[in-house]
Amino acid sequence: MFYSLPSRRDALKTAAAAGLGSALFVPGTKQAYGKTLFQSEKLNFACIGVGGKGSSDTDDADKYGTVVALCDIDEDGLAKKSKRIPKAKTFVDFREMLDQMGDKIDAVTVSTPDHTHAMAAIAAMKLKKHVFCQKPLTWSIQEARRIREVAKETGVATQMGNQGTAENSLREAVEVVRSGILGEIKEVHIWTNRPVWPQGTGRPKETMEIPKGLHWDLFLGPAPERPYNSAYTPFKWRGWLDFGTGALGDMACHTANMAVMALGLFDPIALTADHTGIVENESYPMSSQIIFEYAKTDKHPALKMTWYDGGRKPDPSLLLGEEMTASGSLVVGTEGSVFGPGDYHGQTKILPLQKFKDAKKPEQTLPRTRNHFEEFTQACAGGPRAMSDFVDYSTYLTETILQGNLAIRAGSGVKLDFDPAAGKVTNLPEINKFLGREYRSGWTLG
Repeated sequence: MFYSLPSRRDALKTAAAAGLGSALFVPGTKQAYGKTLFQSEKLNFACIGVGGKGSSDTDDADKYGTVVALCDIDEDGLAKKSKRIPKAKTFVDFREMLDQMGDKIDAVTVSTPDHTHAMAAIAAMKLKKHVFCQKPLTWSIQEARRIREVAKETGVATQMGNQGTAENSLREAVEVVRSGILGEIKEVHIWTNRPVWPQGTGRPKETMEIPKGLHWDLFLGPAPERPYNSAYTPFKWRGWLDFGTGALGDMACHTANMAVMALGLFDPIALTADHTGIVENESYPMSSQIIFEYAKTDKHPALKMTWYDGGRKPDPSLLLGEEMTASGSLVVGTEGSVFGPGDYHGQTKILPLQKFKDAKKPEQTLPRTRNHFEEFTQACAGGPRAMSDFVDYSTYLTETILQGNLAIRAGSGVKLDFDPAAGKVTNLPEINKFLGREYRSGWTLG
């Protein structure tokens, strides 16, 4: 029996009827991508955030289209990218860029810190621009829901940058799990080597001079105002509650991706975290272990998915003799397990290896593609919807992952009961204030 994604993803059929693209990807059906579907003229891209991961996202945009605008709050990084793409106009504020370049842009990449993803993505979608946004798609659950609404309203092509989704190995693993070869699924384990940035500390007491060319006010964006300190940038923002989503937000959209997709694990009914503690309501814990509990459905029995970070890992014996990796995922069934070593499920091992060494691949039910950015550009050109689009997948995946951070907020060992339909904690309603937040003056989701 093949598992299918929850029925709410049937919105794809509605979108097809409304004419949102000439072809759509429907999970659980056979659909090949076929030939590349580029427009006669290349897509014009604007890139928001061009340093770090934004640098490679900008390079991808330049490979598959024409980059006409670059935006970054760090003028040094912006200048470096501008030397490589000299014809692109440069900006430090994406709002000004969209105002001035809106009629010259087809698509936008968003590769900023987590807390500004939703602002930039929604602003672009409201201008009818296709949007590629880095993971996690949003900083909060409320933002994920608002992004989904706007994506539905505008009908633009969208994709979250969890590139493992486009790995053929990940799609094959989904087919293996859905095929029933593993028997009844018992449990899921996901682990990572993150954090690899400073975390688990209180707010710095020292106020530093803002480096020349760094637009600190624009970095803060919707987050509460605070003085500049080098503890926040670059890259180190991930560990701070106001800016990032910690190790879980950084990597679970990659590492938990296969299991969530294969089993439809979008609606946990309870969550419990064991962690080293949030420090001064400022920084995520040094390490954590989070249990996501799921009710029995017609797709799977009641089961638990456990997340590990900061050096914590599952019992090595679960790997049945395989070497424990720095990060990975494991879906355990009564007849066997699927092990994905690494972050992106670039390799699939069906355990025990000896038992399944002659196993045939299950029937292909998911399309294959070459890479995630090409998949996005094909969607922009009217091709099949990207698998990690905002309407039907990535917003739900993001919500699920961020629910784990609610458990961290609740405190170590505190069990949260969650109502998936209402999208709220029921036994500790005070935690619901972390579903979203008030934004600093001048910033809005729209």
